[in-house]
Amino acid sequence: MDSPGQYEQQVVWTVVGTGIGPLLLAATREGLVNVVFHATGATRDRALERLAARLGTEPVEAPGSPLLAEAIRQVEAYFAGHRRDFDVPLDWSLISGFNRQVLRELASGVRYGQVVGYGDLARRVGQPGAAQAVGMAMGANPLPVVVPCHRVVESDGGIGGFGGGVGTKRRLLALEGVLPEPLF
Repeated sequence: MDSPGQYEQQVVWTVVGTGIGPLLLAATREGLVNVVFHATGATRDRALERLAARLGTEPVEAPGSPLLAEAIRQVEAYFAGHRRDFDVPLDWSLISGFNRQVLRELASGVRYGQVVGYGDLARRVGQPGAAQAVGMAMGANPLPVVVPCHRVVESDGGIGGFGGGVGTKRRLLALEGVLPEPLF
């Protein structure tokens, strides 16, 4: 017999310390659903409020949850230089349409240590004139680092913007050997 509430959405979260600062990792039964940069204080609280509003349930802090265990392990291994790719299950429910299409292509088609231009990524998804829309998709990425929007750069050689801050993007690209180590 089913128990009451058995099929309700469950969202668990924890904060993991990394070389770019604390990351909030949130997961559902489907997989990792959200990664948030600079996850302390008000930033963490706002992220959890947005997540609750979007998913319709209050996220529960559960660092020992089996729903988070593999994501934590892989994130820690990535920042330690022992992992190049993520293969945790992902819950894509926070993103849809063109943005989801672009992020799925990014996740599967741009490997560790590689970069791709906004226009190139637009062409990969069959929308060659949509470089600006690709930039918007990067800004809407609910799974940064794991879905590596830091690997998307400007065609003229600039690194472009980044939701976690340009310094964070530089650190991630340096970790992957794309840029020299930042001086800060």
